[in-house]
Amino acid sequence: MRVLAAMSGGVDSAVAAALAVEAGHDVVGVHMALSRNRDQFRTGSRGCCSIEDAGDARRAADVLGIPYYVWDLSETFEETVVADFLSEYSAGRTPNPCVRCNEHIKFEALLDKATALGFDAVATGHYARIETHEADDGTRTPELHRSPNDAKDQSYVLAVMGRERLARSMFPLGGFASKDEVRAEAERRGLSVSAKPDSYDICFVADGDTRGFLRSRLGEQPGEVRDTDGNVVGEHQGAYAYTVGQRKGLGLGKPAPDGRARYVVDVDTSSNTVVVGAAELLSVDRIAGQKAVWLAAAPDDWTACEVQVRAHGRAVPAHARAVPGPDGAASGLEVRLGEQLRGVAAGQSVVVYRGTHVLGQATVTRAWRDASALAGASGTGS
Repeated sequence: MRVLAAMSGGVDSAVAAALAVEAGHDVVGVHMALSRNRDQFRTGSRGCCSIEDAGDARRAADVLGIPYYVWDLSETFEETVVADFLSEYSAGRTPNPCVRCNEHIKFEALLDKATALGFDAVATGHYARIETHEADDGTRTPELHRSPNDAKDQSYVLAVMGRERLARSMFPLGGFASKDEVRAEAERRGLSVSAKPDSYDICFVADGDTRGFLRSRLGEQPGEVRDTDGNVVGEHQGAYAYTVGQRKGLGLGKPAPDGRARYVVDVDTSSNTVVVGAAELLSVDRIAGQKAVWLAAAPDDWTACEVQVRAHGRAVPAHARAVPGPDGAASGLEVRLGEQLRGVAAGQSVVVYRGTHVLGQATVTRAWRDASALAGASGTGS
């Protein structure tokens, strides 16, 4: 097959490209330039897709003996991932930019361009597995599964890609149980990135100061911080900088009457108000979502499953079903949790699993506690 290897400049994508070459595919490496600032450099292990990363990717391609190109996707990245990030925070929601990057950049812009150029698949360094399920009638369909490397599993951020794009994707690192194995493989192959530190945090916020980034783009918008009884307990410079479940950096001038810690339980952008309350108000057992993407058949009735709401969060038992969305299609999702989760915020992705198999995902629109669970509790839930 003709395979386009997405090479970020890190060890994972370099080894993935190497394995694609070793498997006998006709491989071409491509680095995605996502920053509009051509002088952007990494800060330690923060950020990615910088000028140094492009150079590291080129050196890896040279070692592998494959053609290498840099594709400028910075405009698309700014108009989709960054714009969505700002829009969601402005609306009081908590987005996951890695999910949006996989959706709009790696498995939309990159994969669609690769297909137009005659490539059969795109290989990336994600930690996830693709297994082929064969039905009784002989039909073969790809399934997305968790990586055996629990610490690095990225199936959560890949769930948004959809069935059609999953069928044109390759994850050569799917069988690796640890990052140390990948680094050893890179060293064995003479790849200089074998000891390169992992990137983390949000790639376009290379200094790690998300609140500062939001302020620079959205400006200061002073408002009040209130408790669940409506009392003013502090001030803020922009409700967009707060997220449900946040405890640190609240800057409250008045302690709670009972002396207990307080958390953000709601962000009301219509009134530019941040609401804080006790920890128990963060626990929910119901989740609703929209913009559902199903990698397996959408369940039209309650089905036993597990759900996960953070990239490296714990999956919890649940029952879920697809429901009609505003467009009439099965784009809505309802979840009944088998145990309460804390701090679920609108804008997060909720991913549905059955064992290791990814069934689908949706964007959280609401999370709450069943009315019976609220009996005797004070205040309001998230």
